[in-house]
Amino acid sequence: MANPYVQVLRTPHAWPMVLAAFIGRLPLSMVGLGCVLLVASETGSYGLGGAVAAAGAVTTALAGPVLGRWADSHGQRRVLLPVLAVFVVSGVTFLFAVKDDWPLVVVFASAGLAGACIPPVSSMIRVRWTHLLRGSSRLPTALAMESVVDEFVFIVGPVLVTFLSTTGHATSGVVTAFTLAAVGSLLFAAQRRTEPPPAPHGHRNGPSAMRTAGLRVLFVVGAAVGAILGALEIALVAFADAQHAKSLSGVLIAGLAVGSMVSGIGWGTVHWRLPLRRRLAGALVLLTLLSVPLALVRDVWLMLPFVVLAGISLSPSLISSFTLAELLVPRAAVTEAFTWIGTALGLGVAVGASVAGKIVDVWGANASFLVATIAAGVGAVVVVLCQRLLIVPAEHVGATVLAGQRKTY
Repeated sequence: MANPYVQVLRTPHAWPMVLAAFIGRLPLSMVGLGCVLLVASETGSYGLGGAVAAAGAVTTALAGPVLGRWADSHGQRRVLLPVLAVFVVSGVTFLFAVKDDWPLVVVFASAGLAGACIPPVSSMIRVRWTHLLRGSSRLPTALAMESVVDEFVFIVGPVLVTFLSTTGHATSGVVTAFTLAAVGSLLFAAQRRTEPPPAPHGHRNGPSAMRTAGLRVLFVVGAAVGAILGALEIALVAFADAQHAKSLSGVLIAGLAVGSMVSGIGWGTVHWRLPLRRRLAGALVLLTLLSVPLALVRDVWLMLPFVVLAGISLSPSLISSFTLAELLVPRAAVTEAFTWIGTALGLGVAVGASVAGKIVDVWGANASFLVATIAAGVGAVVVVLCQRLLIVPAEHVGATVLAGQRKTY
């Protein structure tokens, strides 16, 4: 039997789209950590660095649904290019503000504007796959593959930005992230043959995707996963610093992504019989349990395998969330639905990073790992209690039946 990922990549014009999106989304794993490292090197405060990164994450979250709705209505390219221009200008302003000791209001404002306008390539490529493979049994595999690519991004990005920021000029990591965002977004915008058409004019004034009750549950899940990622990013950097091994912080973050990527690859090849909503609940319960040991470990190299283990439930949580979103909301609102999950992730990252940064400053790095445990537990409880809201309507399940085979949703 042919590898399902190979079959997905045989979709016409898929390879250029995937490569461009990979470059364009690398900054997602670099900008926040790069800001923390830059601000911390200039001020000595992880709390302030986490707050600046949180400001950018909050505006990313708030702007995401708006950008998604515009992309649904007007087309991805017409939204992506002006957003990229604002991102570059605000990013350059942020760099000067930090290095030249401009007022904090300028630092936070420029970080916030850059966060609001970071190109939403990750959501856009998921919508392109939905457009190209809707109704096909390959679509869940394509969405799983995108989660795997996200995890690979979070392997390469943190290592790269940490190496650049700690061994070269302090601004090198953030500058590289801005450059990759610009290049990748321009290449992605050039892929016109895979771009979905704008939604019919009537959708522009239609109801929000958030009117779907199940999507509101997935919003909470996204926020919980985002809080985990935000907290762990700060906690791992602070932990490595406390162990006098700050240059290894990127390795620890990459270890988290390795665990998630490996599980994501396997997740996309399994023909599941368990409904998606139950898979999501199981992944979050496992994530809660696997995050507990992180607060107890006191050695960098011992921390690495525990971080990898903790990562194995991240990708399945995101894969299940995005797949459920695609199945629960009306077809014309898929981009908006995906960006709402992205919004939740961004808000969660902001809260997780900010809270973890404060805990690091007051109680130390190990205590900050408990933020991830609590967030995972909250997400698991919400999904377990709201299972009925995540049942996919029969007409949506029917659309996934292909060649006599029914997927379990």
